[in-house]
Amino acid sequence: MKLFKYILILPAIVLLSNCSTDTFEELAVNPNQPTAAPASLIFNGTLNDMYEAPFALTHRWNQYYLCNYNYYGNNEYNWTSNSFDFYTLKNVSKMVEENEKTGADAVNVYSAMAKFQKAYLAYRMTMKFGNIPFSEALQGAELTEPKYDDQKQVFVQILNLLDEANNEMNTLITSGKRNIDGDIYFNGDLTKWQQVVNAFKLRVLIQLSNKTAEADLRVKERFAEIVNNPAKYPIVKTNADALAYKYISGINNYPLNPGNEGFDKRRYNLSATHLNKLVSLKDPRTFVLADPAEARINGGMTASDFGAYVGADPGESLDDMTFKMNKGEYSAINQKRYYGSYGGPEPGVLVGYIEMAFNIAEGMNRGWAGDANTAALWYKNGILASLNFYGINDASTIDTYFAQSAVNYKGQNAEGLKQILEQRYLGLFNQAGFESYYNWRRTGVPTFTTGVGTGNGGVIPLRWQYPTAERTANKTNYNAALSSQFGGQDDINAKMWIIK
Repeated sequence: MKLFKYILILPAIVLLSNCSTDTFEELAVNPNQPTAAPASLIFNGTLNDMYEAPFALTHRWNQYYLCNYNYYGNNEYNWTSNSFDFYTLKNVSKMVEENEKTGADAVNVYSAMAKFQKAYLAYRMTMKFGNIPFSEALQGAELTEPKYDDQKQVFVQILNLLDEANNEMNTLITSGKRNIDGDIYFNGDLTKWQQVVNAFKLRVLIQLSNKTAEADLRVKERFAEIVNNPAKYPIVKTNADALAYKYISGINNYPLNPGNEGFDKRRYNLSATHLNKLVSLKDPRTFVLADPAEARINGGMTASDFGAYVGADPGESLDDMTFKMNKGEYSAINQKRYYGSYGGPEPGVLVGYIEMAFNIAEGMNRGWAGDANTAALWYKNGILASLNFYGINDASTIDTYFAQSAVNYKGQNAEGLKQILEQRYLGLFNQAGFESYYNWRRTGVPTFTTGVGTGNGGVIPLRWQYPTAERTANKTNYNAALSSQFGGQDDINAKMWIIK
């Protein structure tokens, strides 16, 4: 018995002796985890992180489509905390760092792209929360509790970063250095990225329409610089130039596709906020985006009758919506179009020509540049681009649409402005992330419906709560941010600086 014990112990002693020369740190290293990576590979990852999916929950909150069955979700705005984008921002900084190790010039394609990405992600965060950690963020162990920058200062930094990105891209393109590896959007063409930078800058400036008196933001001046100097500030020229996430069957399938058609094609219907406006304007996009309500077809209407298309009220209870949908009273999403292929009918547009055209029209309507004629031209360009996006190119159909008094631009006045705001909302169906919500928050157009179905006491919230980790990891600065903005409460119904 003693001999057996010794036999068991001996291998253990041998094993320990064989390992004694290795330190714990050496043993803890994962040989499969890289410590460095090409800038192009990191860039590829950060670009994927910018993705905003069509038919995401985002677009229910934009009141474009609704869920009518509680198994698949609801239409409530009972928002709690959301996330910062510092993981991606850290990788953007790492991208620049790794590129510098290769001996790259101080101004290079990755440094220029990093400035745009930092501005893009800072905008995405501040629009959700208000004040955010930014100027002191990403310092690592040197500064673990960064202060929150006032929202105004965040926008000062965003605009400066976009200016710098455009200038660096100008320098690079002029010198022939216009290609960037790892690009999933434009196949490495920096000239396309420069157009996007300035189109995005127009978005930022329009969201600052209530802050034109702030001298250090230079909202009107920056807007005029872009639209009056296309050589220095090139902008997106067509739908083909859009920053758009492309879907490939079997690789990155469109969110709605034949694989999930049998599960949820009847569970999503069009919102009255969007669809009923299309119907009221006799808009040909109606027939592209929606299926007719079965009850209307059974009642004698045809698929070509605008009256056959009915959107659901976002404010009604989910039980009522389910009941009415089962009776065929509401229009579902166009099933043939959106469930017809794994590659999808269209890309997921992040920053595009349609939005930019209406942003320019709005700025001109407000008197920041141009005149009534140029505002009318950009307004029409936006509508035409949206119709083209859905393959609506018939000249007589387009002429008939524009001949309507409700569509024909009414000029540099409140009515003309409302037309621009409404048409931008119609044109951004499933595009540009939360921009339609942010435009509603800024202008009140379109009218978002509320009720028991939207939750939050029948009120549309104005922001998200900060990430929960901030309450402990950055407690002092978190509490200071709440005190300076929202009376000490992380209140989703409180107004941030940009909309005051």
